[in-house]
Amino acid sequence: MSYSEIKGLISNMFGEEIVLKEDSTSLQHSITIPNERLLEVCQFLHVNPNLYFDFLACITGIDNGSAIGTMEVVYHLTSIPYEHNFVLKVEVPRNQEGEPLPKVYSLTPIWKTADWHEREAFDLLGIDFVGHPDLRRILLPADWEGHPLRKDYQEQEIYHGIKVKY
Repeated sequence: MSYSEIKGLISNMFGEEIVLKEDSTSLQHSITIPNERLLEVCQFLHVNPNLYFDFLACITGIDNGSAIGTMEVVYHLTSIPYEHNFVLKVEVPRNQEGEPLPKVYSLTPIWKTADWHEREAFDLLGIDFVGHPDLRRILLPADWEGHPLRKDYQEQEIYHGIKVKY
């Protein structure tokens, strides 16, 4: 099934306004949908017998920086039996220091592979996945300060008495 056909099924099911942005210019086409509709759209993509996206291959977090003021979460979905792929995105406001982390709904109820991917995005970018069963750091120590893939990340000088910045 082609990108256009999958996008059409989503638009028919949820209305044309579900597609906030479309990128059909890159090699990997994608649509951006509202964060509050993420769970229901993904559930549809998973259970629809014509689509059956049974594998969440990757989740990527993107910090667009404080000038733009947004963060994105990119989902790479695959249907193994039908051999088609689709890229879905959500965009959320970027928090400033002292504000709560940006929130995106966890997809762990649909795809168990979301567990580790979401933990990585939380750890490195500071995105809070609402409903995640065990959202904690996965690559860095639990008491590490900040999120290293943020554009405004400031490295710690010392960690537990060890000089980490030279």
